[in-house]
Amino acid sequence: MKNLLGLVILGCILTSSVTLAEPSLIVVFPQTNYQTSAQKIFFLGTAPPDGQVLINSKPITRSKAGHFSPSFPLQLGENLFTVRYHNQELKIKVIGLNASPELPQGVAFAKDSLTPAVDIARLPGEVICFTAITPPNANVSVILANQTIALLPQPQQAQLPSNLAALTGQNQPHAQSSVGNYQGCTTVATAADLGKPQFQLKLDGKTITQPGSGKIEILSRAQLPVSEVTVESGVARTGPSTDHSRLTPLPKGTRATVTGREGEWLRLDYGAWINSKETRILPGAVPPQTIIRSVGYRQLPSATEIVFPLQVPVPVSVQQSEQTLALTLYNTTAQTDIIRLDDNPLINRLDWQQEAPGQVKYTFNLKKAQQWGYKLRYDGTTLVLALRHPPKIGNTRRKLLANFKIVLDPGHGGKESGASGPTGYLEKDVNLVVSKLLRDELVKRGATVVMTREDDKEVSLVERQAIISQEEPAIAISIHHNSLPDDGDAEKIKGFAAFWYQPQAHSLAIFLQTYVVKKLGKPSYGVFWDNLALTRPTAAPSVLLELGFMSNPDEFEQVVNPEEQKKMAKAIAQGITEWFRSVQ
Repeated sequence: MKNLLGLVILGCILTSSVTLAEPSLIVVFPQTNYQTSAQKIFFLGTAPPDGQVLINSKPITRSKAGHFSPSFPLQLGENLFTVRYHNQELKIKVIGLNASPELPQGVAFAKDSLTPAVDIARLPGEVICFTAITPPNANVSVILANQTIALLPQPQQAQLPSNLAALTGQNQPHAQSSVGNYQGCTTVATAADLGKPQFQLKLDGKTITQPGSGKIEILSRAQLPVSEVTVESGVARTGPSTDHSRLTPLPKGTRATVTGREGEWLRLDYGAWINSKETRILPGAVPPQTIIRSVGYRQLPSATEIVFPLQVPVPVSVQQSEQTLALTLYNTTAQTDIIRLDDNPLINRLDWQQEAPGQVKYTFNLKKAQQWGYKLRYDGTTLVLALRHPPKIGNTRRKLLANFKIVLDPGHGGKESGASGPTGYLEKDVNLVVSKLLRDELVKRGATVVMTREDDKEVSLVERQAIISQEEPAIAISIHHNSLPDDGDAEKIKGFAAFWYQPQAHSLAIFLQTYVVKKLGKPSYGVFWDNLALTRPTAAPSVLLELGFMSNPDEFEQVVNPEEQKKMAKAIAQGITEWFRSVQ
């Protein structure tokens, strides 16, 4: 999965063959002058199996074919490494970065430490906080709208690792020094354009003043703007950046009151944030509110559509659990007295309740635990929720998947090369090889298979998601091969992994992981809930499989072995077939 390009190589690098043209030492990763805040880093490469490879004069362990991926500790600043094989030598410099901001020298604020760093807008009475990093024992304050806010030194707090730490099992927080970290907060009761705050620092008899980067505005509750989603699926998040977690996407046409801003991000009235580029402001619109009365349905050959007539398109969220799907409408008040829902192949019962003022929840009690996908859209002001019916398994023993359409996604392609193995062999190529073998195995079993790519071309993540949405397959499988973050133990970590995001895909991910690991005797890397582009589609259960590690010297030899590739494709195909049987 990790992209290891930007290569340092002596000799020959291969993109479609693992056979070296002549004896050569290759280091695929890291490239010289590589920068990282990790405390260690692994070296990925290969050399002919005879003789020793030395890194900084120390012999390293290699696979039978000569591949290697040892890890070495890093210090802050320059780390120099010499990689030697016989008379060939590579010199690689890795720059160790400090993950914590550096304290400034003299009377000064640390670079980029003043927050808010972008323009923000808040409601009257809402807390506004300021941060600055300065030398210790300073007197720090902020002047805003004729008031002075003292910024005080903060006690030590834990620093959280990145989400990638879950992939290496090293996701424990560690203490972070709070020396020089000053914070303070205030509130403003009335609407106003307050401009930029002025930060003041006093130390050793000297005083400096520096304006903040972002302006501060207090919104008028009587004149809050109304936004409308202009893209097919507006990305709603828990906070104002792409670092924050995703919520249920908002269908095109959704309207909501804007209660705050931070840079290009808008906070909507139900609590989610959305990028302003995916919306437009409706001049003069009042805060959207709707009632809901009747709820209707229509049964289609492959889906049941539940129809929610509304006065305006309001924000929604979906929560799936075992044998239920819950839809919440915000800024909505129920006046519902009658719901018609005849005997249905999917839904056992529909319940609703007004959970809070302006918040109505509809709960679909389903006949079976396995869900097969859903879609949300607005037709004008009417919300339509389409729940897909289960596919029917084939009647013949040899064509068990005759009624099934399956989307196969060979990960990466074109300029998106993905991870690299020790020889320079690229993930995009092996993904395509195994995907074609898997396609052939599924076709033998009667399935109709749609490939997102059939050659070495670049297909965007959005295009891949659109294929799943348009094709509405029974399931979608994305094929990948793994690598590790910089501080991963590439010599030891290997195995098969399954990734899912939507609850409807959990059963498939667990089943395939267990089946393939047992069938092939492979090590298990694990099953992960992961917010990936190819696990997010709601139209069908969508799973991403990492078949093995490009970064592990021993497993890489299996990854590129044609016989092992055939075994892997056959095992996955049989696992898919058995899973369909298990959920019928």
